[in-house]
Amino acid sequence: MRYGICILPEHPWTVAEPLWRRAEELGFDHAWTYDHLVWGGLPDSPWHSTVATLTAAAMVTERIQLGTLVSSPNFRHPVALARDVVTLEDISGGRVLLGVGAGGDLDAGILGDQLTRGERSRRFREFVPLLDRCLREDHVDHAGEFFTTVDARNLTPARTPLVVAAEGPRAMQLAVTYAEGWVTTGPAAGTWAERDALDHWWAGVAERAERFSEAESASLETAESAARRGGDRPPLDRYLVLDASGPAALSSVDLLTGQVGRAEELGFTDVIVHWPRPDGPYTGDFSVLETFLASSGT
Repeated sequence: MRYGICILPEHPWTVAEPLWRRAEELGFDHAWTYDHLVWGGLPDSPWHSTVATLTAAAMVTERIQLGTLVSSPNFRHPVALARDVVTLEDISGGRVLLGVGAGGDLDAGILGDQLTRGERSRRFREFVPLLDRCLREDHVDHAGEFFTTVDARNLTPARTPLVVAAEGPRAMQLAVTYAEGWVTTGPAAGTWAERDALDHWWAGVAERAERFSEAESASLETAESAARRGGDRPPLDRYLVLDASGPAALSSVDLLTGQVGRAEELGFTDVIVHWPRPDGPYTGDFSVLETFLASSGT
């Protein structure tokens, strides 16, 4: 099992820098930040550039992988995003994980777009394969419903791993065709009684894991996936965000240990938690993280 931490881009760099350094010192395998113009969980908080933050983080770390959780077509064009990623790959020495998703509701319309959920879903299904091409090919032409590229150049193709956020079958199909990893936050918190919340959330995670396994198995038979990957393809990495929409994971070491164990039983290769904040969202006890990582041998 590999461990990740997500540091929200809410702090000025003088405050954020020690957090990114500490993440590497603690032994985390990967560190992430959100890629939004504004995030619904903290709509009145200061919010900083994702690419600039990860670039700065790359300059003060040496080993830890650095990821977006997640970039979206809400305000990213595949050509421009690919250019940023290629440069970040160079600066970091090849440590980038590019998480991508359909995007959040709040920043979906902040640039003036008024798309339905169905249109946003179609846009994402166009975005992922075009982004894949822009990262790995030179001279990319594309004329689609949402994006156009005319001889987009890339003289330094990147093998940046794509990690697709997917909760439903169509997005999962994108992951198994184009990505190196799949990430899920599990079901959104419902009106569950507090004593049952954990079991309800894990039931939803288990359902998603099973659905993804079926999609991954089916993809082995498709010509598109075979052409994209070539030869024998390894299983995709599977990332589970333990505390984005389910019950808090950092209330105790025992709870966190149990959560990680359940994720491993379901076939997840990586778990991610958020850097604890003094108040919601993601309230937690930092000592829980330190003790857990020390006891796990990280």
